[in-house]
Amino acid sequence: MKTAFSAAALIALSFPATLGARSIAEDPATHIAGSKNAKVTSVYTHPLPGVPGKSLKGVVVDYGPGGYSPSHRHARSAIIYATVLDGAVRIQVNNGPVHIYHKGQNWTEMPGDHHNVSANASATQPAKILAVFVVDDVDKELTIPDGK
Repeated sequence: MKTAFSAAALIALSFPATLGARSIAEDPATHIAGSKNAKVTSVYTHPLPGVPGKSLKGVVVDYGPGGYSPSHRHARSAIIYATVLDGAVRIQVNNGPVHIYHKGQNWTEMPGDHHNVSANASATQPAKILAVFVVDDVDKELTIPDGK
């Protein structure tokens, strides 16, 4: 399963802006409400070929030293495949054990999962992840902080 999602991520990253992907300049980075030293940048959106109503969406999450995001859920339809691009992150899903993922490692989140912990594992070095969403086109908000 990880291989399929990894291949999907590479395919999606290869689509040029003229095929429907949004460039970083068109959708600038945003800071996450309730976060510390974290920002999210949309890097692409593309309809999933052969699957009407579904899209691949990619976001890069940059965590500065000591940075974190508040606990949250993702769009109800979202399946997420995340890969650490730089540094290391602490991740906890569904009150399970806290895992530390390093550059090149990945994890998957399924529809309805609760992301309890999402943080840079270092107080001195930055960290970066690429999250690839397979999501219904109607789901515009990808991340929903707890209490919303």
